[in-house]
Formats: sequence, structure tokens, C-alpha cells
Amino acid sequence: MSDILLSAFLLSVVLLGINSYFGLEIIRRGIIFTDLAIGQMAALGAALSLFFFEGAYLYPLSLAFSLLSGFIIALMSQKSRQVEAFIGLMYAFGFAGVFILMSKSYHGMEAFQKLMASDILFTPMQEIIQTAVLYAILGVILFVFQKRTQGFVKDMLFFITFAITVTSAVRLAGVLVLFALLVGPALIAGVIRRGIPLINAWLIGILINILSIVVSYRFDFPTGYTIVFFNALAALVVTTVVPKKA
Repeated sequence: MSDILLSAFLLSVVLLGINSYFGLEIIRRGIIFTDLAIGQMAALGAALSLFFFEGAYLYPLSLAFSLLSGFIIALMSQKSRQVEAFIGLMYAFGFAGVFILMSKSYHGMEAFQKLMASDILFTPMQEIIQTAVLYAILGVILFVFQKRTQGFVKDMLFFITFAITVTSAVRLAGVLVLFALLVGPALIAGVIRRGIPLINAWLIGILINILSIVVSYRFDFPTGYTIVFFNALAALVVTTVVPKKA
């Protein structure tokens, strides 16, 4: 039991690492649906792989779709005032595409559920370590180049690294889990407005994930959806209860 819970906990910590930064940045920019849209496009690439190639080329196709969507969003952010509406429609397009493809597959609905929120209790440790290394490299790239770029180049750097991050997160945990981990802890950290927001988002997310994993294991709930439930619930409660500061 301890090994299963440990692997789920470590994966949730790895996903929180760089995604807390992206969550804070997305909220600051006011483009909340970005992660959902890019994540859903990554899922569409995965669905194409499952439908046409029986799962072969899953990661390359998923990455290609997420990178393409990240590039398009970066471009639209520079030229359109209605970028949030555009991003919302991109999410709807990806979701519908995944559902259409999976509805024609023998194990389609099972695959669809995994793309939305996977059971992270049984994630291999090797994949967790590989993801942690990838996120560390992306974090260093952002730290080094984010302050040295501006305009479209800066947006491209942000969205490309974000798209790579999303691809791994969707493959391991699912679109909804990614969204909950990105936005939930970051929103709570922004509402609290004390200390360092990024550190607060990490700590808040870790505590919520520990609770989610233990509850899901104890009551045999789907782990991914339990994480989504508690991260969303915590964010909703905190934003409702904590008074708005001037």
C-alpha cells in the first residue's frame, strides 16, 4: 500500500512543481482556459494515435498537437483582443474531436476517461523520474531566458515550454487533473496574498493532494477525479470565504 501511495504522491508533487508557476502566470495573464485548451489538443493527438495507430506514436502526436496549439495561442495573444474566446473554442474543438474518435473505438470510453483523469496510483516510478528531469530542464530554460526576452519571442518561449509540460502531464494524469493542479493551488495562493505565491501554491497543492490520495485509496474512489474534486473544492471555498483586499 505504501508504495502505491508514495508513487501517486511523488507524481502529484512533480506535476505541481513547474505547473504552479504556469498556473500563477496564466491567472495573471487572464487566460484561464489556456491549459485546458492545450491539454485537450494534446489529448486529441493521443486519441488520433489510439484510433489510427493502436497507441503507436502517442507521445509524438500528442506533443505535436500541443506545440501547434501553443504556437497558435501565442500568435493570437499578440493580434486579437478576443483570445480567451478563441482559446475556449479550441478547447471545445479538441474535446469534441477526442469524443468523436473514442466513440468509434472498442475501448473508447475507457480511454476517454483516462485522457480526462487517469488513475495515478499505478504510475511507474521510472516515468515519474523522467517527468521530473524534463520539468527541471524546462524550469531552468524559463529561469534563464524568460527575463531576457520580450514580446512575441517571450510569449513563444512561455507557450512552447508550457505545451511540452502539458503533454507529459496529460499522458500521466489527464486533462482535468492538469487543470486542477494548475489553477486550484495558484488561485488559493493569489487570494491569500501572503508570503511567496509560488511557494504557497506548492505547499497548498501538496497538502490537498495528500488528502485526495488518501481519501481515494481509503474509499476506493478514482484517484484522478478525487484530486480534481478536492483541488477545485478548496479553491472555491477559499475564494468564497476570504474577503477581497483593496
